[in-house]
Amino acid sequence: MTVWLLGDQLSPAARPLERTDHVLMIEAHGFAERLPYHPAKLTLVFSAMRHCRDALRDRGYEVTYIEAETFGDGLDEYFAAAPGDSLLMMEPASHGAGARFEELVAARGGSLTRVENDRFLTSPETFDEWAGDRTVDDGFRQERWYRFVRRELDVLMDGDEPAGGEWNYDDQNRETPDEEWSPPPVPTFEPDAITKEAHDWVTERYDDHWGDDSLAAMVWPTTAEEARSALDHFVATRLPEFGDYQDALVDGEWALSHSLLSSSLNLGLLHPREAVDAAVEAYETGDAPLNSVEGFVRQLIGWREFMRHVYRRAMPELNEANQLDQTRELPPLYWDGGTDMNCLSEAVSHVHERGYAHHIERLMVLSNFALVYGADPHELNRWFHLGFVDAYHWVTTPNVVGMGSFATDVLSSKPYASSGNYINKMSDFCSNCPYAVSRTTGEGACPFNALYWDFLKEKEETLRGTGRMGLMYSHVDNKDDEEWREIRERASEVREQAREGEL
Repeated sequence: MTVWLLGDQLSPAARPLERTDHVLMIEAHGFAERLPYHPAKLTLVFSAMRHCRDALRDRGYEVTYIEAETFGDGLDEYFAAAPGDSLLMMEPASHGAGARFEELVAARGGSLTRVENDRFLTSPETFDEWAGDRTVDDGFRQERWYRFVRRELDVLMDGDEPAGGEWNYDDQNRETPDEEWSPPPVPTFEPDAITKEAHDWVTERYDDHWGDDSLAAMVWPTTAEEARSALDHFVATRLPEFGDYQDALVDGEWALSHSLLSSSLNLGLLHPREAVDAAVEAYETGDAPLNSVEGFVRQLIGWREFMRHVYRRAMPELNEANQLDQTRELPPLYWDGGTDMNCLSEAVSHVHERGYAHHIERLMVLSNFALVYGADPHELNRWFHLGFVDAYHWVTTPNVVGMGSFATDVLSSKPYASSGNYINKMSDFCSNCPYAVSRTTGEGACPFNALYWDFLKEKEETLRGTGRMGLMYSHVDNKDDEEWREIRERASEVREQAREGEL
């Protein structure tokens, strides 16, 4: 039997490796031409795969490593040398991938057994038992899952109660740093020969892809050892302030106190249990406050696990969802950063430079603008998928299509839409922006403001009475006809400027 490891299952401790000493890895190149993926993302994936190959060989595994255009081509080469072999694979996270791989193997005379993916903390059976009779139409809510899984995994628990007496310290995670504050240093990883070789090959082969194609953009761990080093660095230097500034936006700062571990987790270089245990230990030893540790734990065992399972349950319908009927083309600023809006220009530049932006930039700047602008949620999803080093279909689709675009209410009862007031509250962007966040209409008014109110009015039939939208619609009702005329005029002007790349 041979274990087939995929490019997002790169753990040297993957459980199937205990069953055999023979491993198959296929580096398929053709997929990377489906979208103009960020060069840093492609370099990371191929470099991490090659590092994993060498690490397994050093441990005594026989690794068949095949470079091919497609997985089918790679399997042709493999089965020509090992006819009829039996393969063992962890279930891929992306919808339908496991069944497609099984068909490819069977067509070449082999067999493929799929086993549980141990790169997560909770199994499909655990989630399905928790969900009970709830269906996608009923929707799933993260907070209920989070409390269940905290108890299930015994994380930050004091008996049957949460440590500190509260389940959620989100109200302590909304501070904005003062002008004297500077973020802790970002861990660095010097590209080695394997990474340099992968980068040179990527930039030559995929020369029309989007994002910074310099080696300087490759700031991410490519081995399990580097990923563990990044975790240690986060816990020691960034976690203590992570909680306070978790939702903050700071002009000129791309990392703040965020963990920067998502690419390592989603490649399989770092197991979420390692990260959770390290953070909890820091709380228990007094090295990190509870609001920081709980916030980080919530992102992992609450949100990340939840996204994986909701995606699994909501596909394939999630892939076509568009309950708000949003169809506008994503404006050029997402590709060239060409806007005077300081918040959007910053967020797009962060993605272009490193393939990364933190979660508030993703949700409340990049997704929020696309939402109130009226962009097609699936076009936005493709942009996230190709631009972010940590993005996979199971990651972006529920986060972008579900949460960010409210194309379905499977995840939340209301859209995460806001005017410029939220960004002004959580950042210093507005003080350095030529647009006036205090104004809704007229030339020079913050584009978020008119777009927000116009969005509420345009989607009123769907949104009024939804979830917690009552207060917002009381404000809608208080605006007279003249104010609505000015709002619509400004919103139309903003959309036209965005379409023309002149915003």
